[in-house]
Amino acid sequence: MATKEHGKKRSQMIKGPHGGMQLVLTEDVQHLGKQGEVVEVKPGYGRNYLLPRGMATVPTAHNLRLLERYKIRVKQAREARIADLRVLAEQITKMPGITIEANANDEGHLYGSVGPAEISKGLKAKGLMIEAEMVHHEGAIKETGLYAVKLNLGHEIETEVKVAVIKSQSK
Repeated sequence: MATKEHGKKRSQMIKGPHGGMQLVLTEDVQHLGKQGEVVEVKPGYGRNYLLPRGMATVPTAHNLRLLERYKIRVKQAREARIADLRVLAEQITKMPGITIEANANDEGHLYGSVGPAEISKGLKAKGLMIEAEMVHHEGAIKETGLYAVKLNLGHEIETEVKVAVIKSQSK
């Protein structure tokens, strides 16, 4: 029996100095590196996680050229996103604030609490697309009153919104 070659050439992975696989990141990966960096990872992590998800590619000359073009597009998209976030921050600053009704007793103590999800919902009702993860407040609000809540919109853009928590009128 003669062995037959299929004409397929298996791409050889470039080994790093520590015996791992070298890959070029196509996007930022937390705890690993930034987009465009050549990193060394364990073969299983590269083959089973980074490559199938498109987070990394094999460092060939062709892929490096494609990555440079991709980085330019990503940079333009990031700059457009930052401009949009600055406009959103400006809108929030000019806004008088939001009012959230919550069940409370006569002393003003809430039966539950007002957290990031409720603040996000109140801002979305005003047409501002703020996710709960963007709301940063020390602990939950447990009493009626006026609060200044910080919002981290991303890309180091922060703003503040006034939140009035009032006792709901329904019995």
